[in-house]
Amino acid sequence: MRKIASIAIAAIIFLSACKSKAKEAATEKENYQKATKTLLEKEKKNPVAFLLVNSHDKHNLLGQTVIKGNVNNTAKVCTYKDVQLELSFFSKTGTLLEKDNETVYDNIAPGKSADFKTKYFAPKGTDSVTIKVLGAKIKE
Repeated sequence: MRKIASIAIAAIIFLSACKSKAKEAATEKENYQKATKTLLEKEKKNPVAFLLVNSHDKHNLLGQTVIKGNVNNTAKVCTYKDVQLELSFFSKTGTLLEKDNETVYDNIAPGKSADFKTKYFAPKGTDSVTIKVLGAKIKE
């Protein structure tokens, strides 16, 4: 009789431990999904904070300024597309000469980047070009 009682108690303990682990795994999965959803909402609201642009420029034989660069997506969940860039042309003294907009028509997944290349007849006296991200669309 004692053997049956001890086997029954061991079975109850084993079953409760299994239920506890399953419940813990379900709770962990639910918490992960909530965190991912919150992060996705944050990344959707402010794409400029998660997109970084790197570039360099040179002059070609036609006198155009050739700008090559890439846009990096540092987001963890959100994929961006149609990234809008603002190009600012400055003189040697730092005076703003002109601003232009450019769009990178590409899908940029989390942790990935997209290359771009553009050519401009920059204003006379241009010494440097800076680029900043204005915004992007969310790929759904």
